[in-house]
Amino acid sequence: MEKIVFWKDRERGTIEPSLFSKTAEEFAKKLAKDHQLNQKAKPNKRTQIRKFYDEVLRLDTEAQSQPEQWENILPRLHMLIAKAVYASGRDLVSDNFVDFIRYSINQISIPADLTVFSNFFEAVMGFYRKHGPAY
Repeated sequence: MEKIVFWKDRERGTIEPSLFSKTAEEFAKKLAKDHQLNQKAKPNKRTQIRKFYDEVLRLDTEAQSQPEQWENILPRLHMLIAKAVYASGRDLVSDNFVDFIRYSINQISIPADLTVFSNFFEAVMGFYRKHGPAY
């Protein structure tokens, strides 16, 4: 999987310009292709991807409203990697999705990183609605 880069210039707070458009759509198409190619398991159903998105959104909201709790939020965010691997082991998500979760979360060290990831994940969900499975 290609590495997804959130920041054009992290110090200046400049987000990669095509992150929420081109990059998000390309990744959504990749998840849709994973779903189509695996005839047996059909990983990456929208409901399964949505569970992960909802958890990221919840943690981002918590980080924004309680920044003093960041040290407790970050480990729970990293727990999503283990949950994604578990879901992959049950053929609920593809290896590309696990790599996406793993690589994205490993880029997060401050609340602003989590907000960018949350926004990117939202864009992916929007494109996945179009390119992913109909159910």
